[in-house]
Amino acid sequence: MGMKVNLRGAALTGILSLSVSACEPAKAPHSPTVSLRLRGSPSDATVVVDEQTLGTLDFVQAHGVAMPPGNHRITVKAIGYFTWDREVEAKIGSPPVALEVALIPIPD
Repeated sequence: MGMKVNLRGAALTGILSLSVSACEPAKAPHSPTVSLRLRGSPSDATVVVDEQTLGTLDFVQAHGVAMPPGNHRITVKAIGYFTWDREVEAKIGSPPVALEVALIPIPD
């Protein structure tokens, strides 16, 4: 009886493994990326890379961004502040692109 349970368990495990494998999406080949690191304030400012909103500055600061090689426009904006805008070049093999963001308040 113990032998039957082990075989049944092994068979069930094999079926589950096949089922999970069949449901996984095909993986695309790994493309090289360059890390973008932002630091600055205000922490709730919105970060936009190449016209795609990524989240708040504190979120991007904590997680970083993987960018494909090439030129990219980095924009950081917040209500009551002048927009911060830079163009950077991401080169494979170079260190992470590190930027310090300090938004300037719009005077009243």
